[in-house]
Amino acid sequence: MKVQIFDAVELSGFKVRTTNENEMSVETAKIAGLWQTFSTQGGPHLTEKSQVFGVYTNYQSDYTGEFDVLACSDEAAIAGLEQTSRVQIEAGKYLTFEAEGEMPQAVIDLWGEVWGYFTQADCPHIRRYTTDFERYIGEDRVEISIAIE
Repeated sequence: MKVQIFDAVELSGFKVRTTNENEMSVETAKIAGLWQTFSTQGGPHLTEKSQVFGVYTNYQSDYTGEFDVLACSDEAAIAGLEQTSRVQIEAGKYLTFEAEGEMPQAVIDLWGEVWGYFTQADCPHIRRYTTDFERYIGEDRVEISIAIE
């Protein structure tokens, strides 16, 4: 993991509101369906240069409350599709974790690592709960960047 400073980035995509508790059950989970919508409706508009992100924002409180999730891209063509939302990754300091492997399991496992890191009693970083994001690199690599103080 590494600390990075990011500039603000505007993205467009599809949005759901959920909780981590809801995502633990097939009956209430929304994120898998969100990515399916992104793939079928947004995917055809992506180019080789398009970057794909999962953005977590509008936190009600912390990891136990509600939050928005957007499956999105920097590709301008997606912004014109029906039912898309815009989101901005806030400029600031982030702690970035990386993983390689088969998706979606690699990203699920990496989130487990993120949660484990931030729940350590001696964790040297404090989450801001403003904007966190996944950036997908190719078919089998992901970075998760968590906003920190």
